[in-house]
Amino acid sequence: MTDDTQPHHPTDAHHRARGDAHDYTAVVERALAALDLDTKVRLLSGQDMWTLPAVPAIGLRSLVMSDGPVGVRGREWNAEDPSVTLPSPTALAATWDPALARRAGHLLAQEARRKGVHVLLAPTANLHRSPLGGRHFECYAEDPLLTGAIGAGYVRGVQEGGIGTTVKHFVGNDAETDRLTVDNRIAPRPLRELYLAPFEHIVEHACPWGVMTAYNQVNGATMTEHRALVQDVLRGEWGFDGVNVSDWTAARDTVRALRGGLDVAMPGPRTVYGAPLAEAVRAGEVAEPEVDDAVRRVLLLAARTGCLDGVPAAVDPAGVPQGIDGREVAREIARRGCVLLRNEPVSGARRALPLDATALRGVAVIGAAAREARVLGGGSATVFPDAVVSPLEGLRAALPDDVEVTFAVGAEPRTRVPHARDGFTLRARYLAADGRVLAQTPQADGKVQLTGRLPEGVTRQNLGAVELTGSYLPRLTGSHTLAVSGTGELRLTVGGAVLFDGRLAPEGNDPFEAYLRPAQRRMTAELTAGESVEVTLRCAAGGPQPGEGPASPAFALGHAEPRPDADAEIEEAVRAAAGADVAIVVVATTDETESEGFDRSDLRLPGRQDELVTRVAAANPHTVVVVNSGSPVELPWRAEVPAVLLSWFPGQEAGAALADVLLGAHEPGGRLPTTWPARLADAPVTTVTPADGQLAYSEGVYIGYRGWQRSAPAPAYPFGHGLGYTDWEYESLDTTPDSVRVRIRNAGDRPGREVVQIYLAPTADAAPDAPERPARWLAGFAVVEAGPGESAEAEIPLPDRAFAVWAAGDGGDTANGGQAADGGWCRVKGVYRVEAAHSVADRRLTAEVTVG
Repeated sequence: MTDDTQPHHPTDAHHRARGDAHDYTAVVERALAALDLDTKVRLLSGQDMWTLPAVPAIGLRSLVMSDGPVGVRGREWNAEDPSVTLPSPTALAATWDPALARRAGHLLAQEARRKGVHVLLAPTANLHRSPLGGRHFECYAEDPLLTGAIGAGYVRGVQEGGIGTTVKHFVGNDAETDRLTVDNRIAPRPLRELYLAPFEHIVEHACPWGVMTAYNQVNGATMTEHRALVQDVLRGEWGFDGVNVSDWTAARDTVRALRGGLDVAMPGPRTVYGAPLAEAVRAGEVAEPEVDDAVRRVLLLAARTGCLDGVPAAVDPAGVPQGIDGREVAREIARRGCVLLRNEPVSGARRALPLDATALRGVAVIGAAAREARVLGGGSATVFPDAVVSPLEGLRAALPDDVEVTFAVGAEPRTRVPHARDGFTLRARYLAADGRVLAQTPQADGKVQLTGRLPEGVTRQNLGAVELTGSYLPRLTGSHTLAVSGTGELRLTVGGAVLFDGRLAPEGNDPFEAYLRPAQRRMTAELTAGESVEVTLRCAAGGPQPGEGPASPAFALGHAEPRPDADAEIEEAVRAAAGADVAIVVVATTDETESEGFDRSDLRLPGRQDELVTRVAAANPHTVVVVNSGSPVELPWRAEVPAVLLSWFPGQEAGAALADVLLGAHEPGGRLPTTWPARLADAPVTTVTPADGQLAYSEGVYIGYRGWQRSAPAPAYPFGHGLGYTDWEYESLDTTPDSVRVRIRNAGDRPGREVVQIYLAPTADAAPDAPERPARWLAGFAVVEAGPGESAEAEIPLPDRAFAVWAAGDGGDTANGGQAADGGWCRVKGVYRVEAAHSVADRRLTAEVTVG
């Protein structure tokens, strides 16, 4: 343990060990010495929503951050500057390919450079503790090794492009319910073996330049103030030398945050740092050398990202990967992340997939998400692609011209009215209090969000109102549904008539939920096809507010066309399916069910989509269901259809990638990174709601497949499961205590890709005093490819940690984050089964290894 009141001067050897090409000590110390206290504390507080301040006197430029798990949004929350939109992190993890994650990082770094961003607020390394977690689409997996490996690949790729990463949310931010206040009670062993493990792996193998501490508490201490886990574990044990930034508005106390190891409090300009921190120093509550340590880390980040003069950036700009085709990367991740859950014969020996386009005359494409794909999850990960290829568009483009493609909605999954888009021509007008137009910006849809920079000429002080205005050209005659959503005073005018004029108040306790899923009111208007109407939705700004934006920072205009009743829509889909050679049904969740800010209450598909699948399958025995969700949903009809394909949230190239897989141009390469339950009630962990402010992780280390192996019912689809378009024979397994070598053969008639998974299982010959452990756990994996009849070998290391458990010791105290006086990793001796597997439930070869 170190004395955190003393300055830390990393050595040249330390910088080289962390992956830096340069020793930044001299330039950082020179810059620090030129700063007075007030300037130092200003550097530890955001100057606005996304940036840190510049200090020209020392050659420091403003450092820009951006959300970035699937794309780089930049400083504005709008579609004016579109972003390449990759598939969700669960889709990336489903590839089981850290090298592909690294390529994704290269692309995102390229996007960041284009948008003037220096640091991405990603990746998310929290675990899928319970399938109810509302933000699981933004996390990778239920397993810490898989999460750490994919996260490390992502971090390496981004930082090789000269852009910093911020691994989040450290730690225990595994659900959304009461996330701002919940105290997650996690015993030392699961904390170390599960929840800290992905962060440790990423720090060790990828040297991230930043970490973001979470809103929640762990064992009684708020994470932005958790000295034991940040100073002692993250920095002390693991050697992390990067910046620790708070989740947005998570910093609560000036002195406790600084002592706990928090470097930057975001967003600004009003935070617990800045002026309050300077006052604390002058009052003797903290010492200025403690402030200096945090400033050093900010200056180091600036140097690494090229924002500090006097030393080259960590990555030579001439050597970064460039010219990357974003659409192609998005398409590759989408098709390689697709998981074929089920693929049974339809007629004779031929399986349902891949489809034989030459034998098709008619294809029925069914589902609201087939026409408008759900490509990303809701919340702060939102970005705006310049175009999205829907499943319907992708299939129409890929199928021969003589194949008739029909479409039917079948069942609407939304309960809220979607944002106005098709047929609307919209712009946002920023008005002064006297009605003067300060600025105008084009709008891709009916959602206006004021985060980041306001348009030129607009400030919080001079902004009186924002108007979303334009025209709508109806496609259909009848009763159109319109909706307004937001917080504050709103007035909607359509065709000269005021349809709404009133105030909407936020719902729920989480301000981010109120911001991302605001209250909505709906009304109707009788419109005529081909007759354009003027539309204006006005939102009063309400004067300047603390932090960023006006009193009503987000509002939206919603619209839905006249529709037949729900029964008629399902009947139309059944008729379309009955008249086609194959029916492709796309079912989906929505941002009403999977989003930041709230957890799910069940795993059911929204609306009548389950009924739709059952009815279509009864009408056409060749029914393929595509599941467009970011995390598990119940599939009660799965035995009624021959093929089920999981596309996750597939990014902007959704339809193109789906067509590649369905028509056999590419194999579905994915394997499940998380277990899919048949029923929610069967899952090992179903509690995400705190009791009296606390959430007990009482299951210990038994989450995900570790927990499923102890329960009686089998899941619908196990961890690691995924089918391809060829068959694999596992030929040999050779093992030592350090590594395994697996030889497999492609026994099919087309090239294929297999993910070889290695599990360790303790045997009856374990030491009599060995701690209780799961039946098996993932110890390593590798991706191999081979042509028909060819063999391939994979050599997979077995790290020491795979044989170890965390022993808290008799003096263990969960309240200090698992830092027992005599705690540590303990290698458990004995005989282990080494299993080479296609999934955790499909183990092909076994061998034994003795660990002494």
